[in-house]
Amino acid sequence: MNHHFDTVIIGSGLAGLRAAIEAVRHGPVAVLTKLYPTRSHSTAAQGGIGAALGNEEPDSPDWHFYDTVKGSDYLGDQDAIEIMCNDAIRTVIELEHMGVPFSRTPDGRIAQRRFGGHTRDFGKAPVRRACYSADRTGHAILFALFEQARHLGVKFFAEFHVLDIPVADGACRGVVAVEMRSGVVHAFSAKAVLVASGGYGRVFKTTSNAAASTGDCLGILFRARIPLQDMEFFQFHPTGLHGLGILLTEGARGEGGILVNGEDERFMERYAPTIKDLAPRDMVARSILTEIMQGRGIGGGDYVHLDMRSIGRDVIEKRLPDIASFCRVYMGVDPSDAPVPVCPTAHYAMGGVPTDIDGRVLADETGRVIHGLYAAGECACVSVHGANRLGCNSLLDTVVFGRRAGIAIGEFIGNIDLHDLPADAIQAAEADIETILASRGDESSETVRLDLARLMMEHCSVFRTDAGLRCLIAKLPEIRERAGNLAVVNSGRRFNTELYDAVELRHLVDLAEVIAASALQRAESRGAHYREDFSHRDDANWLKHTLAFRSGDGLEFRHKPVVVTRFEPKERTY
Repeated sequence: MNHHFDTVIIGSGLAGLRAAIEAVRHGPVAVLTKLYPTRSHSTAAQGGIGAALGNEEPDSPDWHFYDTVKGSDYLGDQDAIEIMCNDAIRTVIELEHMGVPFSRTPDGRIAQRRFGGHTRDFGKAPVRRACYSADRTGHAILFALFEQARHLGVKFFAEFHVLDIPVADGACRGVVAVEMRSGVVHAFSAKAVLVASGGYGRVFKTTSNAAASTGDCLGILFRARIPLQDMEFFQFHPTGLHGLGILLTEGARGEGGILVNGEDERFMERYAPTIKDLAPRDMVARSILTEIMQGRGIGGGDYVHLDMRSIGRDVIEKRLPDIASFCRVYMGVDPSDAPVPVCPTAHYAMGGVPTDIDGRVLADETGRVIHGLYAAGECACVSVHGANRLGCNSLLDTVVFGRRAGIAIGEFIGNIDLHDLPADAIQAAEADIETILASRGDESSETVRLDLARLMMEHCSVFRTDAGLRCLIAKLPEIRERAGNLAVVNSGRRFNTELYDAVELRHLVDLAEVIAASALQRAESRGAHYREDFSHRDDANWLKHTLAFRSGDGLEFRHKPVVVTRFEPKERTY
């Protein structure tokens, strides 16, 4: 089945929706999503969106800019970071006007709370910068944007699984996807394609990411010889529910919660004496695991406690209702009465498809553009987060750069003609589906995926070593072979989850290889990438971005410099 739109957007999270709202003003827009739009993973964002409004205490976009650069461990591109921080105030006010129900101060202004790594006066003390809607901020923003997009006439194709994004001769002209309900392959011809498909946390065993976060589009573009940038940097959020990985927002610590070890000690005073439990996430995650490895976990176990009792029941119920519910339902603990068991959980990808500040996908380290192809949100790497993302900058990234990409698309599509997708792209997708459905091997996709996720968790998570990474890389060919030897029982096409599990697994294996190999070649520690055998940051040799290319049956690495404008790298203390 063939469709024709000026713009096709893959993903219905905040980046995709915000781009759609801009692009639809210039021509028809289709949004493809493998979920129903309001189930996109953006709804899981809890704590807030960063903006220096200064509603509760003095703040400045310059301080926000500095904090983001420092939080990135100086790997973030400062031109992009400055754009994001300067645009933050306008962005939040615009969202309010679109209908986002932000929590309020007693005098009616947008309420703000503290978040990790956000400070006043260039690092002197924590500041209230996170604008929030209780602990459902992503949910509130997504529903408002979805309503706006529908009102403007954006066409949604829910439960469509993308199979290919054909790129040829330096240009992209559409998307090939299969409708999950019928199994019919659809061709979407477009003047411009925006990839806003989110992250890939399911490559790790313990993760806060939804089951759909498998990085499909990154795998597709990587196989099309488009590079992936800074894939060695994957953030582990410090406070996932122990044994489950379900996220407890940093807002809990922003409201006054503290981390304590098995000796009932507030241990973050030792690692970040100025801002303590509100240090950046990479530092807090390493601190928790250090306490555990040194035998100071709770009862000598593999977790610590998040103690929220001092916040008070009324504040918890008003400002943190969802996480209170999570604690009661999943752990049997009321956070108003008892501390909650937590440990780090795989949470956010700093790396992704390289883009410029207007979302244009870059083909190489020289900045050459793939015409008609854009990316925004977690799947993209404009590099505002560098080696470590500060909390509440993710929602800001999605809406600032989603909007910029939508504006750029609107300007682009007026200057070109619409062409049909090549027939061989559709035929190749059909053949790929038939090959999977005909597979009669002896492996389960779920078993292979879990084995992959365990390997990634063991060798490529918070702490990494040369030996561990090499062991992981050596085992990946076997995982890849098993992924090609699946036992697919269901040969039908209607809602065939075996089919889509097989497609997702293939992408996860590709991404695991890129993450591990990127981590092995970066011989330093920076942000979320911590090498025990190279424990210090090395600006002389590694103040640069990694670009990983598919080359034959292997990988090729190139690099490009970090954009430094105002803040020169210095020691990162808190």
